[in-house]
Formats: sequence, C-alpha cells, structure tokens
Amino acid sequence: MKLKSIVFSMVLLLGFGITAQTELECKTNLSNAHVATQAKNYDAAYEPWLYLKKNCPDLNLAIYVDGEKILKHKIENSKGEVQLSFVNALLDLWIQRYEHFKNDTPKGEFDAKACQLQYDYREELSKTSLELFGCFDTAFGADKETFTHPKSLYTYFSLMVELFDEGKKSPTELFETYDDVSEKIEVEIQNYSEKLNALVEKVDSGGALTGSEENKKRAYESYLKNYTLIQNNMNVIIDKRATCKNLIPLYTKDFELHQNDSIWLKRSVSRMYHKDCTDDDLYEKLVKQYDKVAPSADTKVYIATLLFKKGKDKEALEYLGKAGELETRPYKKANIMFRIGTILKEKRQYSKARNYLSEALKLNPSNGKPHLLIALMYHDSAKDKNCGKDNFEQRAIFWLAAEEAQKASRVDPTLNDLVQKYVDSYLAKAPTKEEIFLSGLAGKTLKIGCWINRTIKVPDVDWH
Repeated sequence: MKLKSIVFSMVLLLGFGITAQTELECKTNLSNAHVATQAKNYDAAYEPWLYLKKNCPDLNLAIYVDGEKILKHKIENSKGEVQLSFVNALLDLWIQRYEHFKNDTPKGEFDAKACQLQYDYREELSKTSLELFGCFDTAFGADKETFTHPKSLYTYFSLMVELFDEGKKSPTELFETYDDVSEKIEVEIQNYSEKLNALVEKVDSGGALTGSEENKKRAYESYLKNYTLIQNNMNVIIDKRATCKNLIPLYTKDFELHQNDSIWLKRSVSRMYHKDCTDDDLYEKLVKQYDKVAPSADTKVYIATLLFKKGKDKEALEYLGKAGELETRPYKKANIMFRIGTILKEKRQYSKARNYLSEALKLNPSNGKPHLLIALMYHDSAKDKNCGKDNFEQRAIFWLAAEEAQKASRVDPTLNDLVQKYVDSYLAKAPTKEEIFLSGLAGKTLKIGCWINRTIKVPDVDWH
C-alpha cells in the first residue's frame, strides 16, 4: 500500500510539473509572438504563434488577433500551394477563434471576412459564384447586424448580379438582395452620420476636437465615403436591370400575394418612385395599399407625389406636413425634410423648399446635399429680374450660390469633387474683375431680393 501511494504521488507531481512547464512555455511564446507582431516582424512571430495555436488555443485572444496579421502577411508574401495553405490556415483560425472566444467573435463580421477571403482567392480555391454567394447569403442571414464591411456588402450584391446575368437568379431574388444590402447600408450611413453629427456640432459650437476625436472623425468620414460610393455603384447597376418595363409586370403579378406585406410594399413603391414609374396606375395602387397597411411619414410623402401629379398642390402640401409630424427620429426626420425640400424645389417653390432643406441641415448637419440643392435654387434664380435690379446684381447671385455650395464640402468631405465642379461653374458665370471694378461696388455688400432675401459681399479686386 505504501509503495502504491508513493508511485501515485510521484505521477501526480510529475503531472503538475508538465502542466506548469507547458503553461510557462505558452506564456513565453505569447509574449514573443506579440512583441514581434507589434514590431511588424511577422516572420519572427510565426513559430511562437504556431506553438500557441497548437498547444494553448484558449490562452489569450491575442493569439487570434496577432495570428490574423501574421497569416495575412504570409499570404501576401507567398505564391502557389504555399499561399493557398496560408489562406486555409486563416479560414481555420477564424473558426477556432469562434470556438474559444465566441463572445469576442461577432458571427456576421467574421463569417463575412471568411467569405471575402474565399472570394479574393476564388480561383485558387476553385470556388464557384453560386458557392460564394451562398457563403455571403448565409453570413448575412445569420447575423446581419455585424455584417457591416462595405467591401463585403458590395461583393455580396455583385455576386447576385453575376448570377442574375447568367440566368441563375430571378428578378425577384435580385431586387430582394439589392433591397437587403441597400437598407443595411442606409443603417450604417445613419449610424456614422449620427456619430459624425456630434463632432460637427461640437466644432460649430466653438469647441476643439481632441486627438482621439479627430481620429474618429476621419474614420467616420472614411466609412461614409465608402458606403456612399458602393451605394451609388449599386444604384447604377440595378438601374440597368430594373426598368419600368420589368418592374410593372413583376409587381402586378406579385401584388395579390404580397398586398399585406409592408416590407414588400415599401420596397416596390420606393423602386417605382426612384425609377420614375409613377405614371402607371399600379404605382397609385401600391402607394394607397402601403399607406393602408403601414401608414408612416414615408407613405405620406408618396401620396403627396401622387397629388402633385394630379395638380392638387394644396392637398399634397398637407400630406408633406403630416410626414414631417409623424417622424420624430432626427436622422430619419432629416431625410423626410430633404425629400420634401427636393419635391418643392422641382415645383419651383423655392422659399418653402429652402425652409425644409434648412431644417434637414439642423437635424443632420453632416449631410451636405441640402446645401447643394439650395445653391442650385440660387443658380436657377440668377436671371430673375425680381432678384436684382440689373444684370450685375442678378449675376452676383452666382457668388451666393458658390458660397452655399462650398458649405456642403465643409460638412461632408465625400462631396468635395462634386462641390468643386459646382463652384467653378458658378464663379465662371459671376461678374468678372473688370465688371466689378467698373461697377464701383468692390468690397461692398449687396442685398439680394426676391425669395432669396440674402446679402452677399462683392469681392475686392486688385489690379496691381
């Protein structure tokens, strides 16, 4: 009995010794791998990291954060079968991360990354478009909330377009995927706009941004630029495939089945509205049913557009007013105000349009588009005799238009290129230096009349 007890104790102590030794080696390799990764010496980090992945995969999240950087470096600096082995290793790493650190591994985000990596190396992995689309579609359906990366959202949509063009997906499937991705992008644009608005308001109030806030501001602006870019590209692509000729028979056929589905009605009405299919009787039928099933600020705007077409402007304006009252969320309300302003601009009701656009700016100050629309209305009024007593005063309005347009790029850097085109065009139409000199008004302030009711300072001219 005594001998058995001694043997058991020795085995137990030996076991503890091995465990302690393994734990020490894990911590040592973790330190070595992490220090090398921070120094961007990924090749030196690779061996200690491999030990960690094999022997202590649940030790620390850094194993997976650093491992992703190490493997991406290996992928970028290798070719052929070796590169493919690193691609598969990274895919396995994300699966392993989810197993050991589930709470720190958002499924939508990491599944989308895995799908994107397979898409980027689709030829090497022999992946078909159908397989890749299935990957993205599953990831999006499983966790849409964290499936946010602009590139992956665009890849998901582009694969659907590819399959549709090959006759492997129906028009309904194409439009549904477009709507799903487009609505997700809108959510992200709202998210980053609201974050950016807080910083814009701080600056407007005379405050200075901290270094951290400046970095956040740049990040928010970058995301907004990327989301806007892919949104515009998606719209161009879908516009070629979603014509009134295609939409009207499709929605006519599906109406009975979906007439009480508010999401289907919203998407159908929105697409017909943006594709200018509003003259067809089906559009009115869809709008009225949408307002019946799910009355909202949106439905009131759509009804207003119908009333405007029928010449019932007074009634239409009442519906626009109801739309503004129904929406209470600042970002959403700003969009409603912008849409109303756009409609009124097209109706040449410029003063009312500016009021709504100004309200949109108060609610969402990081959106520069209302400034551009106001600038356009100034431009369109420059030849109005009610706005200036002579040619010089009327053309001075182009300075006001340029000034208003420049405000757009100050709050929304994504519009820089477009704003510059507008400004250059306006300034080319404004009075020349010679005309300013001859007018004797250099440096003076002009009062612009009519609906504009603003002042503008005439530029100084220097002939020396």
